[in-house]
This record gives sequence, C-alpha cells and structure tokens, in this order.
Amino acid sequence: MLIDDIKARFKQAMKARLEVEREILRVAIGDITTRDATSDEDVQAVLRKLLKSNEETLGHGVSDDERAKLEQENQVLREFLPRTLDEVQIVEALQPVAEQIRAAGNDGQATGVAMKQLKSTGAVVEGKTVSAAVRRMRS
Repeated sequence: MLIDDIKARFKQAMKARLEVEREILRVAIGDITTRDATSDEDVQAVLRKLLKSNEETLGHGVSDDERAKLEQENQVLREFLPRTLDEVQIVEALQPVAEQIRAAGNDGQATGVAMKQLKSTGAVVEGKTVSAAVRRMRS
C-alpha cells in the first residue's frame, strides 16, 4: 500500500538526515492517519491536498529559501502520485469526442464531456489541465 511506501521513505529520510523530506512526509503521515485514509486513493487525495496547499503558498510570493523548500516538498509529494496527462496528451485523448466538445454550450459543459471521456479510459488527469485543453480545443 502507498502508506507503507511513505512510511518506509520517511524512515530513510530520517536515517539520511534529509530534513525537508522528513518533515513533509511527517505531515503527510499525520494527515493520512488523522483522516483514517485506508485506500491508496484516499492517501493520494491527502497528498494532492498538501501539494495544492504548497502551490497556493508559492503563488503568494515567498522568500527564496521558502520557495526552494516548498518546491523540494512538492517534488517529494509528486513521487508518490501517479503521473498525470499533460495538456497535449489530453487533447489527443479527447479526439474521439472533439466534435461534442466544440458543440457544447459553454466551457463548463465541454469540460464535463471531456472528463466523462477521460474517466472512461482510466486516464489520470488534473481538472485545471483538462479545462486548459478544452479551451484550446474550442478556440
């Protein structure tokens, strides 16, 4: 299970005295335990929440030291998440429903069509990337 991988990596970080990695994994394990996340999907949701929080903090202008730390934390968190499709890959995956996306009344409806198609294929995607791909296809 994913939580076991995170705990093993935490122990390695402790032994190697990797402070930033150790601390973000400690926070992740704490959140996972508090939320009683038992499945890998639940654990991934917690990791995505931490990643999003860090990205929002980065967007508010932080010192160079803090920026470096947050980027390092994000790199550690991403290692435990499945790879997501980028915008170009999403556009390619949406070709079977391209006409439906273009014909949709607005971007929201088009994104709904896109998400339905992507989920049916089992693709791992981020909502904001899908929205960008849909806007690109509709323009």
